[in-house]
Amino acid sequence: MVTSTCKGSFLVCAILVLDLVLKVSGNAEGDALNALKSNLQDPNNVLQSWDATLVNPCTWFHVTCNSDNSVTRLDLGNADLSGTLVPNLGNLPNLQYLELFNNNISGKIPDELGNLKNLVSLDLYLNVLTGPIPATLGKLSYLRVLYEILSLFSYLYAKYIFDLISISFLPLPSQHPIYCLISRAI
Repeated sequence: MVTSTCKGSFLVCAILVLDLVLKVSGNAEGDALNALKSNLQDPNNVLQSWDATLVNPCTWFHVTCNSDNSVTRLDLGNADLSGTLVPNLGNLPNLQYLELFNNNISGKIPDELGNLKNLVSLDLYLNVLTGPIPATLGKLSYLRVLYEILSLFSYLYAKYIFDLISISFLPLPSQHPIYCLISRAI
């Protein structure tokens, strides 16, 4: 009788531990987005629905997921956000669209965005980012559009990197600050 009670207790403990492990691993994308939220000032509370206690971020506003509950799109354009981008964004393996245009995001573009193998569009236009476009973005075979305000140095550096992988630069109208639309040739 003692043996069957121990086996039953062990089984219950094992199930609880497995459940906890699955919840923690299932929330890795939520953790990445919460790291971003913690690094941003959000005066209009557009990130108010981002609840770190949920199993995944698929019910959060401005987040789109696929049928496997993995983040595929982050739409935070025109949200009046300020702060800096976080390397944790590179932990969103199925992200296809990162739309952060027309905010007041500053600092550099994290090298870890080069881990986003499925990224199609990276729209950072009308922010106050500094530094070069990371060379790691050159690894992104699905990237079709990179929309970014560039200094002349960043433009030349990025042009060199993306020329190596056959991405063409299409300059936008000259009445705007120096910026480019980088579009991978199809």
